[in-house]
Amino acid sequence: MIYFESDYMEGAHPEILRRLMETNLEKHSGYGSDIYCASAKEKIRRAIGSPDADIYFLVGGTQTNQIVIDAMLGACEGIISADTGHIQCHEAGAVESCGHKILPIPHNQGKLPADALRRYLETFFADPNHPHMIYPGMVYISHPTEYGTLYTLDELSALADLCRQYHLPLFLDGARLGYGLMSRGTDVTLRNIAELCDAFYIGGTKVGALCGEAVVFPRGNAPKHFFTLTKQHGALLAKGRLLGIQFDTLFTDDLYFTISRHAIQMADRMRAAFAAKGYEFYISTVTNQIFVVLDAEKLAALEKQVSFSFWEKLADGRTVVRFASSWATTEEDVRALTDLL
Repeated sequence: MIYFESDYMEGAHPEILRRLMETNLEKHSGYGSDIYCASAKEKIRRAIGSPDADIYFLVGGTQTNQIVIDAMLGACEGIISADTGHIQCHEAGAVESCGHKILPIPHNQGKLPADALRRYLETFFADPNHPHMIYPGMVYISHPTEYGTLYTLDELSALADLCRQYHLPLFLDGARLGYGLMSRGTDVTLRNIAELCDAFYIGGTKVGALCGEAVVFPRGNAPKHFFTLTKQHGALLAKGRLLGIQFDTLFTDDLYFTISRHAIQMADRMRAAFAAKGYEFYISTVTNQIFVVLDAEKLAALEKQVSFSFWEKLADGRTVVRFASSWATTEEDVRALTDLL
């Protein structure tokens, strides 16, 4: 069996494991107050070009989305998301469990279009009854999206301009951010994201770490008592050094970007193999996620030897599945898949 089910099936990059073992018996104070968290934060600040950024390390993506959103919203506010957004579809109501409604807008290839957002906001505030409704309090996007697509710099800038016009913070889910930044043809950089977003996170769980996400408030604009709110949510890791060491390693010698680029290279080879064998793509992507349409016969044959993700069933009975490369995907695995196709 060869595995392309997701980008977090492996443990961690060997360099991270080496650093964890090397520092294992050192004694450090807890809750992120150690030297490794401090070092990682400084490296991230330099990478994003924001010397005043507030940075916090959390364990996983759902936890991060829930806490950031809960911390930034008022009691009668909800969060706008594409209707395919991760918080809307795949987080088991984590945001709603905090008392905040998700306000979905129809997507365009997984993205939240600025013109659709503008129409939503204009319609909301033009309604005389809007004081009786849940107010839009912030905007959520992910990069890459659930469909493996990417915002262009123009698209991201248009969303940021609109959010500032309506005084709404823009929050970017970066669970797979490394793979987006290293994809072919993208014109969005980490510094662009820091400039245009009010909050975002750099995903580690899916990009080489055992676990961990680095939450960034780029202008020193963390919500009041964010550290305490993190603890209230049960998300403050006592051994915070475990996250600090991992991000300190990922942001040493560009490791985060190097291993992300490798995943994209492997995905490009897989994509070329699918195209050469005449497979139909459900959506065009340049990231580490590839969506392919399979008939029942091909699906049954492939799933005997390859692990991949179910995505959705089409009206004609065919199935959309997802193949994902990762920082750990090998050339041998890609060759094996190509032979099976």
